[in-house]
Amino acid sequence: MLETVPSVHPVAPMSDINPPHPLLTMLEGRAALEAGGLMLLLPLLRLNAVKGEGEPVMVLPGFMADDRSTLVLRNFIASIGYQVYPWDLGVNRRPMLDYLPRLFQVASDIRERTGCKLRMVGWSRGGILSRELAREAPEVVERVITIGSPVKGGVGASSIGRLVQRETGYTQAQITRMLAERNRKPIRVPVRAIYSKSDGVVAWRACIDDQSSDVEHYEITGSHVGMGTNAEVFRLVPRLLRD
Repeated sequence: MLETVPSVHPVAPMSDINPPHPLLTMLEGRAALEAGGLMLLLPLLRLNAVKGEGEPVMVLPGFMADDRSTLVLRNFIASIGYQVYPWDLGVNRRPMLDYLPRLFQVASDIRERTGCKLRMVGWSRGGILSRELAREAPEVVERVITIGSPVKGGVGASSIGRLVQRETGYTQAQITRMLAERNRKPIRVPVRAIYSKSDGVVAWRACIDDQSSDVEHYEITGSHVGMGTNAEVFRLVPRLLRD
């Protein structure tokens, strides 16, 4: 099912966003089936996709993942006419703010070299980083597409919250405080947010952005781990890169 959700979509308060039900987390193994389905549909998706004109796109991986996790998505975006860049920063596991200076430098270099602002595509935590780069540097970011990215609720809205705290060294209170502080500065570029109510890692309510002025939400059906090879995501992304 594909549903466009208005930006005024009602959401629960941050404190009321719980992690996905354990049953949904157990069902994350269906990601392999989603990948198999994508392989069958990929030629048709590529044929029907809205094409790019060489604009730069950077694709960021999720937490505890690296560029290998986004290889299929990056190759697809490149095949429909975009100049695609990996994030090239290894495994996405360190505190989020540690990455922003390097991301800004890379994005600025691409902006200067190509003469175009970047379109940022971020899966899960990669989407959070894309948003934060756009928040700080709208002069280098044209738009942001997030895929299963929690923008509220902190680590309490995820089934891997303890792992995030262990790897980053931040407590739930510290992460919540940091998010609140950063939200004081609005994001001034278009944000297009893809989420799934059957996500077993991130609570779907945490993916609903009720802060940004130019945001649209798109519901898909699928797992969190499988979003990088989900046919509905691949059907949506080409349009969202241009609309």
